[in-house]
Amino acid sequence: MAITSTKKSKIIYTLAAWTISGMIFFPILWTLITSFKTEAEAISATPALFAFDWTLENYKDVLARSPYFDHFWNSVVISLGSSLLGLMIAVPAAWSMAFVQTKKTKNLLMWMLSTKMLPPVGVLIPIYLLFRDFALLDTKLGLVIVMTLINLPIMVWMLYTYFREIPGEILEASRMDGATIGEEIFHVLLPIALPGIASTLLLNVILAWNEAFWTLILTAANAAPLTAFIASYSSPEGLFYAKLSAASAMAIVPILILGWFSQKQLVRGLSFGAVK
Repeated sequence: MAITSTKKSKIIYTLAAWTISGMIFFPILWTLITSFKTEAEAISATPALFAFDWTLENYKDVLARSPYFDHFWNSVVISLGSSLLGLMIAVPAAWSMAFVQTKKTKNLLMWMLSTKMLPPVGVLIPIYLLFRDFALLDTKLGLVIVMTLINLPIMVWMLYTYFREIPGEILEASRMDGATIGEEIFHVLLPIALPGIASTLLLNVILAWNEAFWTLILTAANAAPLTAFIASYSSPEGLFYAKLSAASAMAIVPILILGWFSQKQLVRGLSFGAVK
């Protein structure tokens, strides 16, 4: 039986999707496998993929050497705190740009997005000096502020896109019923745009969790999240690949689990308004 062109296309797209997914997931799989090897096996010239003596010693050494749960808690506070604070700012900003537009709205949105193109090192010195003067170095509050600022343009853009898909007549009807601006946002807009808001929140939690540049610059010990925890296994004595892999696995597994269980919400939010 001949295969139609439509079926051929589906097969090709499916194979391409699986190939790309495998290429993306392979480094994670390699890290997880390496974390169960000895240091000698990890740096072997011909590393075995599965045929080696599996061990948990790397995880035991990592937990004994570093306060993993302190770093984990710092990551949770920083990622959730910055995402929630960002939403508090981004929701009214996106509302005003979506429903109270001016001639400068598009320019303002483009300017906000352009700030993401600025290399972080370009503003390193002024931010470091400000944090030093305001005693925010090595504090969770300082990192919450930084993560909020660097991810705020993305949050505003995403929410603006979602809000633009909501018919303005719904909000006009609420105003005719006497709703204030606050009531309009909290009782009308937010329930309708909840999938988009949830996906924005989840995406920014992931971005804040994975941020390494600012965490390494602005923290030392007290507020160091899991990204700094991983970096601590790169030392002047050299790289300990097996222990570094174990530390990396312990840092990425929580966010992978979050992404796995929230994938429906992410997809639903990212496709919000695509089909009317």
